[in-house]
Amino acid sequence: MSLVVPGSGGTITVSESVLSQIVRRAAETVDGAKVKRRRTVDVEARTVRLALTVRTGVPLQPLAERVQEAVAEALRSMCALDVRVDVAIEELE
Repeated sequence: MSLVVPGSGGTITVSESVLSQIVRRAAETVDGAKVKRRRTVDVEARTVRLALTVRTGVPLQPLAERVQEAVAEALRSMCALDVRVDVAIEELE
């Protein structure tokens, strides 16, 4: 779902694919995290869901929390969108 922001000069639309790219890039700034293809950004519910592959030996909970923080901050700073970030760790590499 796209993010549509009305303004005095018209609307600004950020496509779902751009939101998904922001999520992936922000999550992968966390060392040891790699985003799998499955990820969603629900603008109305203000929720992001993503699945990760994590490098073996990395503590899982702290890594997932850093991913949550990175994704939330990226969407907040780039799109003025406050979200909840649900992370699923699905694979080790």
